[in-house]
Amino acid sequence: MSLCVDVFVRDEDGGRRVLDVPEGCQDSAGFERWRTTVRGSETVRAPGARFLPVPATGDLHVEAEDVTGFLAEVALLRANLEPVATGTERPRGLPEHRDGIAERVDIIEAAALRAREQGAGVLIW
Repeated sequence: MSLCVDVFVRDEDGGRRVLDVPEGCQDSAGFERWRTTVRGSETVRAPGARFLPVPATGDLHVEAEDVTGFLAEVALLRANLEPVATGTERPRGLPEHRDGIAERVDIIEAAALRAREQGAGVLIW
């Protein structure tokens, strides 16, 4: 199983409605075990991440008003790709762990940018 990243909006009653992934976009946020081995790892937490470690214990819901802060955290993860890749477990069959993480960071960032443009939130589940 793998993690997905989606954009959501709040309905009038406060419920969450997940939007369709636009054509040409991806929604893979990484392997399920990355909840703890990457997102919840000390190397991700150490620079002060508050959003990205959440999937270690549950789904991450970034409300619309927090998307800008979330994007800053994604940029921090991108800036620390090398220590994150060397400090976390490489999945079997994935020869280049850093590239795999970088690809997922790109996908997460793209979803967050779409969310910001739409006044929406981000869900990693």
